[in-house]
Amino acid sequence: MSFRVTDKLRTLLVPSTRVVVFTGAGVSAESGIATFRGAQSLWSDFRIEDYATPQAFSADPVRVWEWYNWRRREILKTGPNRGHNAICRFERYFKDFTLITQNVDGLHDQAGNRRILKLHGDIWETRCCMCGNSVIDKAEREQPLPPLCECKGKLRPGVVWFGEFLPEIVHEQAISSSKSSELFFSVGTSAQVYPAAALPSLARQHGAYVVEVNIEKTSAADYADEVLIGKSGEVLPELLEYFAAG
Repeated sequence: MSFRVTDKLRTLLVPSTRVVVFTGAGVSAESGIATFRGAQSLWSDFRIEDYATPQAFSADPVRVWEWYNWRRREILKTGPNRGHNAICRFERYFKDFTLITQNVDGLHDQAGNRRILKLHGDIWETRCCMCGNSVIDKAEREQPLPPLCECKGKLRPGVVWFGEFLPEIVHEQAISSSKSSELFFSVGTSAQVYPAAALPSLARQHGAYVVEVNIEKTSAADYADEVLIGKSGEVLPELLEYFAAG
């Protein structure tokens, strides 16, 4: 072990514990996907206002779709890493498990997770601006852009843009799961984007044992009972050793 696991955490690593894993961009960064902050982030090369707002789509839907096609191609070059795979093992091990993610890349799905609450949507979803119909489609959206729905409405990427609310039902389910959890992992998230960033604090307020897993302490550490420093692909697989021991 490259870190020390407390006796308290060990006692919670049993199948009957109600567990939430809350993930952010740091998990996908280990697969080579750019984060949204820092020197090498997406927003160091692109302006949010030009690509990730409803106003940007209204002003130039072709440019927005070309950017999302590029992002889709970049994601397809990657795949789940050891952190994603470990979280899938978590779902199989714990009887009451919820994965809440801020990531839109679909790598948790690809790793095998099924109980996923996607707070910021899914880059592989397209949704009609007119009728609201949505589908998951990994095919690249070809010219002419923007693609159109059968009702002739414009299709948009099914992600939550800046200035938009989180999907109401998904957000409510995330809050409920966090409140009822006994063990809450905050993994690879800066815990700066609200309202999602409030979940670790909410879980702690309702009695959960909160563990932060990250390459450095973030604001989530303020609500954590313990902090495990390291990449998710290093820390989480080591925690799996305690599953067999239990």
